[in-house]
Amino acid sequence: MNHIKTIVSGIARLKPIPQTVHRIMHLAQNPDTDTDELAKAVACDPMLTANLLKDANSAYYGRPGKFETVQQAVVFLGAVETVKLVLIAGCRDNLSKAQGGYDLQEGELWRYSLSSATLAKAVAQKTGAVDSQFVFTVAMIKDIGKVVLSQYVSEKYEKIRLLVDGGTHSFREAEKAVLGIDHAELGAMAAKIWQFSPKMVDIIRHHHHPLECRQSAREAAAVYMGDLLCMMLGTGVGADGLAYRFQQQAIDLLGLSDSDIQMLLVEFEEQMDRLAGLLNA
Repeated sequence: MNHIKTIVSGIARLKPIPQTVHRIMHLAQNPDTDTDELAKAVACDPMLTANLLKDANSAYYGRPGKFETVQQAVVFLGAVETVKLVLIAGCRDNLSKAQGGYDLQEGELWRYSLSSATLAKAVAQKTGAVDSQFVFTVAMIKDIGKVVLSQYVSEKYEKIRLLVDGGTHSFREAEKAVLGIDHAELGAMAAKIWQFSPKMVDIIRHHHHPLECRQSAREAAAVYMGDLLCMMLGTGVGADGLAYRFQQQAIDLLGLSDSDIQMLLVEFEEQMDRLAGLLNA
């Protein structure tokens, strides 16, 4: 129990999602919010301002001119893309470092998180019954627990790997068996501390088993699908891709056909060059 408390205490070393991000997300949900209000909220945080302008001016958006003010960027992007870039900026520092326990080099967890979130949003848009921006937000931060757990996974890697190689455990299940806690649980704890909604906390905790989110199973299934599609593409896959659990019920819940999945993969691969511009911004 003391060992688990030590692991959980590592959440305090994460850089919290800024309160400004929460405010901007809240404003964007209000249909009466105009671009001036959004721009003013972003401008209150110098780091968010710098990151928003950097990302908006990246090759991802392919705009020939350069934005010089937050107002210009927000008007061009609109509320949905503004929230997306603000969230990306709020997550980047935590997710960019190497995570040795998961065999992820510097930038790989960041690349995976953005790719997974982009795919999860595409799944949500294709199925039409869930809020795609909400799904993107959850998918971006769902693996934040790996940042805390990585060093402990490194220390116990051989024991974890033995369970995985035995064919009885996925990597996440082996984490839980050896360490007493897994990255999904830790991520949910961090999201709760950062005052994300109970619904988001629940999805992060169960994103590998979406049907356990009884009140939000479809959103959780879309987040899970973003994860699964990344695994299929080999995008940012580290050690925890070993023995990844395939959840056919999640696919059935969303009503996705094999051709739908193939189309999602093709469309994402077509976006990869543009997405690289945002990843490298």
